[in-house]
Amino acid sequence: MDALTPDTFKPILKKLTTDADSFSEDDMRAAFEHIVRPESHTAAQISAFLTALKLTQYDSKSAYIAAAATVMRSHSVQIDGLSSVSPTCDIVGTGGDGLDTFNVSTSAAVVAAGAGATVTKHGARSASSASGSADLLLSLGCSLTIEPSRLPSILSESKFAFLFASNYHPAMAHVAPLRREIGFPTIFNFLGPLMNPAKPARMVVGVAKRELATVFVDALNRLGVERAMVVRGKEGMDEISPEGETEIWELENGNVKEYTVSPASFGLRPHPLSAVKSGTPSNNANIFRAILSASTPSFDDIPKGVEIAALKDWILMNASALLVVSGQASNFGQGVVKARDSIESLKAKAALDAFKQAGQEVN
Repeated sequence: MDALTPDTFKPILKKLTTDADSFSEDDMRAAFEHIVRPESHTAAQISAFLTALKLTQYDSKSAYIAAAATVMRSHSVQIDGLSSVSPTCDIVGTGGDGLDTFNVSTSAAVVAAGAGATVTKHGARSASSASGSADLLLSLGCSLTIEPSRLPSILSESKFAFLFASNYHPAMAHVAPLRREIGFPTIFNFLGPLMNPAKPARMVVGVAKRELATVFVDALNRLGVERAMVVRGKEGMDEISPEGETEIWELENGNVKEYTVSPASFGLRPHPLSAVKSGTPSNNANIFRAILSASTPSFDDIPKGVEIAALKDWILMNASALLVVSGQASNFGQGVVKARDSIESLKAKAALDAFKQAGQEVN
């Protein structure tokens, strides 16, 4: 590849802003090759590019999102040896639903690991909610700095590993301040769920906006994901809803089917969103620890209106979906049975404890 500089970025920007109809997926890849190299762009160019993508709506087109994600993943810290524990899976939401609920995806990931799924959970600190996935795991005593080379052995032992986004995407360090200064959602809000460096073949992805569902289904297909569920609670939730209906777009080997589920589809009763609200990371960690240990958390840790039974059922629902896409369960009912057994047999706790212990061995 020829040297990339701010000067070589200029023609790409010019094409996007003056001849947008001819802006191609190759152009998107070329732009992101500049973005991942600090010496190949200026702050003004990045800001202009992200703004132009927004105005031309290329930031919400699946082919262009997949092109950008391919570049970002190729420049992430690579993980050798994952083929020995593949296929891996992940459960993640796009965020932005504004509902500020409990860390259900991370909790469901741990429970699914206890039930036999190999989970490479990719996540970060909270951007807008009370507690992000990394915040929860830190409060549970887990390390976020485990060497990538150790992940295959950790997954063989625990079936669960957390990949802290900041550790795997060094190119994002110089983009993050610009995103904050811009102040509006950019293509990076969509790229987060697609940038898992473990390249999981099975995924559950939550979207808050219905129009994003088919965008993500197509992007996941383009990225080689074998089986996925893109889910959206009808309240605008980027998770499977504990309260009402959830729309699901299921991808399997390039084919897509769309259907709607409710808590009854999982053999569970509905719960209001007020019963699954988030507390602080410490609150959520103590509640999740109690659920995994079949004990009762301190009342001081339970936010007003939150119900432990509702949180457990909600975790079971989302873990069930991950168990189905990972091939550990054939349907949602069986997924709930396996997820419940993961908790009650303490296998989920063992999966989390093994990951926590792995981090302590090097810190």
